[in-house]
Amino acid sequence: MSQPLVAARRMTARPGEFALACGQHTFGVRPWDDGVLQLTWETDADLPASPAALPATGSPPVALEVRELPDGWRLLDPRLGLRLHTNPFAVELKTPTGETLFGPIQAAMEAGKLVLTGPLAQGDRCYGLGEKPGYLDRIGRSYTMWNTDNTGPHVETADAMYQSIPFLITWHAGRACGLLFDDPGCTRFDLGHTDPEAWRYEADGPGLRLFVIAGPTPADVLRRYAKLTGHMPLPPRWALGLHQSRWSYDSAQEVLDVATEYRNRGIPADVIHLDIAYMDGYRVFTWDPKAFPDPAGLTAKLAARGFRAVTIVDPGVKVDPGFPVFDTCRALGLNVRLPDGAPFVGEVWPGDCVFPDFSRVETRHWWGQHHQALLDAGIAGIWNDMNEPSVFQGPAVPRMDQTMPPEARHGPPGADVPHRQAHNLYGFHMSQATREGLLALRPNQRPFVISRAGYAGIQRHAMVWLGDNHSIWTHLEMNVAMCLGLGLSGVSFVGPDVGGFMGDTEAELLVRWHQAGALTPFFRNHSALGTRRQEPWTFGEAVEALCRQAIELRYRLLPALYTAFWACSVDGLPIMRPLWLMHPDDPATEGLFDQYYFGNDLLVAPVTRPGQTHRLVYFPAGRWVDFHTGEVLTGPGRQVVEAPLDRLPLYVRAGAVLPLGPVRQSTDEELEVLSLRIFPGPRLAGLWYDDDGQSLDHTRGAFNVWRFDGAWVGNTLDLALTREAEGYGSPTRRAEVRLPAEAAPRDVSFAGERVEGWRHSDGLLSIPLFLVGGSLKVSW
Repeated sequence: MSQPLVAARRMTARPGEFALACGQHTFGVRPWDDGVLQLTWETDADLPASPAALPATGSPPVALEVRELPDGWRLLDPRLGLRLHTNPFAVELKTPTGETLFGPIQAAMEAGKLVLTGPLAQGDRCYGLGEKPGYLDRIGRSYTMWNTDNTGPHVETADAMYQSIPFLITWHAGRACGLLFDDPGCTRFDLGHTDPEAWRYEADGPGLRLFVIAGPTPADVLRRYAKLTGHMPLPPRWALGLHQSRWSYDSAQEVLDVATEYRNRGIPADVIHLDIAYMDGYRVFTWDPKAFPDPAGLTAKLAARGFRAVTIVDPGVKVDPGFPVFDTCRALGLNVRLPDGAPFVGEVWPGDCVFPDFSRVETRHWWGQHHQALLDAGIAGIWNDMNEPSVFQGPAVPRMDQTMPPEARHGPPGADVPHRQAHNLYGFHMSQATREGLLALRPNQRPFVISRAGYAGIQRHAMVWLGDNHSIWTHLEMNVAMCLGLGLSGVSFVGPDVGGFMGDTEAELLVRWHQAGALTPFFRNHSALGTRRQEPWTFGEAVEALCRQAIELRYRLLPALYTAFWACSVDGLPIMRPLWLMHPDDPATEGLFDQYYFGNDLLVAPVTRPGQTHRLVYFPAGRWVDFHTGEVLTGPGRQVVEAPLDRLPLYVRAGAVLPLGPVRQSTDEELEVLSLRIFPGPRLAGLWYDDDGQSLDHTRGAFNVWRFDGAWVGNTLDLALTREAEGYGSPTRRAEVRLPAEAAPRDVSFAGERVEGWRHSDGLLSIPLFLVGGSLKVSW
């Protein structure tokens, strides 16, 4: 039975805040940051501190302005307004000038749980919710927030996945608003599924913290969300290269053989992943003494070939007296417990296991220190898996529900929390433990951490991949949409398993997936035990050549891609962006899920269906240049473009100055000459970010930012090269400007001096320069 909350009276609150008595609840409003309000519904017990949100950056410049009305209150801050109704209690989210953003939100209690409901208007849109199969607009579906080891096909009807991020970007009457429903328990959203004109949110308990984030654009919302929950730290540059993995490479020799094949075949790659077979009986932080007898020797041989190694680490600790990790976990009482205080034991790969309680600071510190053994062996990064947490079965898990029982306990004795309320934070806290451990053990090296599970804010601890996808065309298409949905939820460093993880891939699918993967943030080929091998050469020379071509495209684009990663780490906008994010006022972009921006200037339209040699592409307003052919297309509008098997449809915004490099076999090879490719347009603009690619010195100013601005009008091109930040002694000292030109130029000068050595051939002009500040002028 539903019991609506009724506002009775205003309560005393801290200066600048607001509180109401609503039956057994206290409703509170607190300005959190510029354009962010925290709304709380609390009972007698205070809500626990949010691990998702960073501490408020200080008192907002203006406190809440409160106006009492006959039937409620009006609250204003510089960017948001709230209209509170008394009976029944409801909250409308508004702009400071009174336009509705979302709501009214009504609150009620049902079976001891808080339920929020409200209307949906014609044309409303909702985006976000993290890792969800399906299309970008979430209207019309219901969703469960419960991290799940979902091995079924990730088609649009699937629901609970590995990541639970209860964050929505709403779009109403041309304005965006962000809503973070900060509850790590099992929560549910019904966004017009049961009733097309209504939405419903069901909390896990009687209280809720809701962060409201101002727009007015979706990009404004995401920038503020990143400030609230944390920016993605800049990863090491090698993490942007190709990763090769399989469950499992069964011996050190097999790993070396794979690395050797890449180098002998001239296929660029940077990383090899070691799945669970490298461990001794699946015990964490160990090595199989027979199959991997010399781990340090293995990583040294890989390094000599230009490869780094990443090892998988699962949370389950084998119940094995005499195994130091188990012994210390038990002795220190750092494991998840049952209500009677006994350790929770569940079955995963090693058999019976206990599970560290990562919600505790002391557990995270203890776990982080154990990575020393892997670092001593030369391991470069850590891959956290099975951390939903996934549990097969065991004495306390008689059902195959694949996780801990809801009554298991997290937190220190006396202040424990049942698993049902902490479940979605398990992978978040494990990733935090891993990242903090790597930082403590290698203080000036950027950690590389992958996590399968996470919660809001996971982006500040780890990157994520999409879990156990399948080698089917449907998943290639759906994975594009899922990456975009995660980007709209604050998680930018994402990607699927290229080629598909489960099942047997086939030649055309492998080619098309390499093409799409080349322009997703994380680029890893990974496949499952018992499936067909899918390294690029496994389908013969023709397929190998096509996969190599796709991988080489990524390596040529690395200067631009690394710049896009840096921009994301600074402003919070995703690396891989749906067109709607960039063009929210264009109705044609609202549902587009199979094409996207990579950064600001690249428009990517991967082929995701078998046998296609053409595809339909929507071009936003402006002019677009085919990256491969130089053909100019004009938007807004849809056009059918050619997409033969050897080509990824890729377009560049006219006027872009794109920083590129040569094809290199690994990112360790120095970039000696930066190629600046100009895509003609009246106004020219580009950016290039550069640092050492691996240390944390960039956080102390050791980086360079180059800006390229100019104009191409008539027969004259002017391009200014400006170093906006200079703190890094880059090995890249020269540049080559490349642009299409029908005829040879009459004059080429840089910084007032005539340039010699330029070349004009086959409609392309190449101009060599020293990479210093100055203005390039070309006249015809």
